[in-house]
Amino acid sequence: MCHNMRRFGFCLLRPFPGSPLSVRGACRSSGLQPRVLPGPLTGPLTRHHSSIPGHRWRGLSSTAVPQHIQDLSGPEQRLLDKLYDGLISGQRASLAESITLVETQHPRKKELAQVLLQRVLAHRREQEGRRGGKPLAFRVGLSGPPGAGKSSFIEVAGKMLTGRGHKVAVLAVDPSSCTTGGSLLGDKTRMTELSRDMNAYIRPSPASGTLGGVTRTTNEAIVLCEGAGYDIVLVETVGVGQSEFAVADMVDMFVLLIPPAGGDELQGIKRGIIERADLVVVTKSDGDLLVPARRIQAEYTSALKLLRRKSKSWNPKVVHASSHTSEGIPEVWAKMESYRDAMLTSGELQGRRRDQQRVWMWSLIQESVLCHFQTHPSVREALPGLEERVTKGVISPGLAADLLLKAFSASS
Repeated sequence: MCHNMRRFGFCLLRPFPGSPLSVRGACRSSGLQPRVLPGPLTGPLTRHHSSIPGHRWRGLSSTAVPQHIQDLSGPEQRLLDKLYDGLISGQRASLAESITLVETQHPRKKELAQVLLQRVLAHRREQEGRRGGKPLAFRVGLSGPPGAGKSSFIEVAGKMLTGRGHKVAVLAVDPSSCTTGGSLLGDKTRMTELSRDMNAYIRPSPASGTLGGVTRTTNEAIVLCEGAGYDIVLVETVGVGQSEFAVADMVDMFVLLIPPAGGDELQGIKRGIIERADLVVVTKSDGDLLVPARRIQAEYTSALKLLRRKSKSWNPKVVHASSHTSEGIPEVWAKMESYRDAMLTSGELQGRRRDQQRVWMWSLIQESVLCHFQTHPSVREALPGLEERVTKGVISPGLAADLLLKAFSASS
């Protein structure tokens, strides 16, 4: 299949590891609209104070953003001005409304969200330039099996960090119903103390069928949180499927949380997930579980020594902690700070961020191209018959895919 699409430069129907692509849910999650990906800014993005409908945003070249995005009506311009000004001044309501804008499935609002993101990115570049290129925020991904105590850990650690003067943003992805698409969004209810902290912001979002439970807009929500002045961004995932790989491709540090006394832990956690972890935290290490937690810590420490190092500046560590007693939480944060300092000094953190942006760009391109392929007239015409022949065993899935790709390329 990929061989036949070599002239297109990518494979349409096979997502790569870490991609938030769901083949059946791709068009549903993107609203059957190709995603607009504006190009880089050619200069500082300045605002021309005019409320005349059809206003064009200066600082964007004619080739950077399509014409219909450059031309904003008066209400659209005022909305973006309000959101941007409120966002960079740290208003929580503006941050919430901005994230809602990037999560929308409405085609025009998705375009407005990209204009807002361009302005926030320009602001972030300016701020980082004043800091000598040092990132504004430390991004940490937290994942692990259900029941590992991720929400409890985030609440205790978050309260400790806000007490030390940090501003903490938590992006929690909740699993969605396969039938209704609804989500309980229970993560925020489990973080009662942290949700009342004015130096913390918790944003639960439904997984909405995306592979691995990391929504396709999580990466953009991180940018908005950084623009609002949050210097620590925690991304909590569903903890099933490919979530560990997806979140590892959007954060500076990937932390794997595992509970003790859960059976054969080294068999229960896949090797590929362990390889992505920069820090392993054995949770619930108190009371009767303290001894099993220390045993599991020793086992994982030995196992990590057998894996190939992915960083020249950091060896993955294994620690234990208890959210119930708060024991070990300061030590976990100390390990995170050591990691951040080592990666910043070596320049690996900046390099990792550059690689992640490229990965997510191609991931979103793949998702949009798949939607374009599925909604193409020639493909839609041939698809029902080919699907029926495949299900009856008349032709192989590979041949059906080749025929669909030929129909697509012939009419394109």
